[in-house]
Amino acid sequence: MRYNRTTGLTLSQMQELVLLVHGALDKPWRKKSGRPKSCALYRAVEIACMYLRQNATQEFLGDLWGVSQPTVSRIVTTLVPVIKTVLEQFVPDAKEAIEMVKGRVCLVDGTITPCWSYADHKELWSRKHGTTGFNAQLVSLLDGTSIYISDPLSGHTHDKTAFDETPDAEIVRNSGGGIGDKSYQGTSLATPRKKPKGGELSKRDKDNNNAALSALRAPIERVVAHFKNWKILHTDYRRPYSTYRDTYDATRGLFFFSTTSEAF
Repeated sequence: MRYNRTTGLTLSQMQELVLLVHGALDKPWRKKSGRPKSCALYRAVEIACMYLRQNATQEFLGDLWGVSQPTVSRIVTTLVPVIKTVLEQFVPDAKEAIEMVKGRVCLVDGTITPCWSYADHKELWSRKHGTTGFNAQLVSLLDGTSIYISDPLSGHTHDKTAFDETPDAEIVRNSGGGIGDKSYQGTSLATPRKKPKGGELSKRDKDNNNAALSALRAPIERVVAHFKNWKILHTDYRRPYSTYRDTYDATRGLFFFSTTSEAF
């Protein structure tokens, strides 16, 4: 199997993850007595990771691996929170991010991770994106190194508000400066010039907006794209609202794990 295509991990990373999950389980995956599980732990972790990477339906994953949809559902329900827990060590917190950005310019961008329109959660509607979802804030260095990914906020949260309400603002304050797009105007970030009311931007301002700042922001846009290669964050999240946070945290852990973990 080409793990990096199906799960987002290399073979050695998958092996390491399975060992971590095995050590974190509160009871053996396969008991010595009783009805045996349909999948060994290694295969079950593969299925959970494929679900997060591809956001495939449980019926599809069941057909692919020769198990039932309820079996896939139980695997996802059981293992996603465990994957979240064992990979927390790979996710930089605000304090670690501040250490990494000292004296260095950083880039900030926000993205929407879409989900179903849950009837009781109108706050998930994002007018900017025209869909329901959660707002995630990402920080990187100019070379594209991922520094920090915020906890999810409701989709209606504007990027400027999200910047102020997450550790992003503190991270930037401790950096050598930060750059964002127009949605961060009014923050400490350097942003493109806004067209004055009833006026036009000068040619110099237009060139600066279109060329200089856009070129500098390209790395953070690639980081966002790589983060959302885990399609559970790119296409509608279909499971119950109460399961979203564990899923988001597990996927964020896989993202950092895939870029920082060393093969053993």
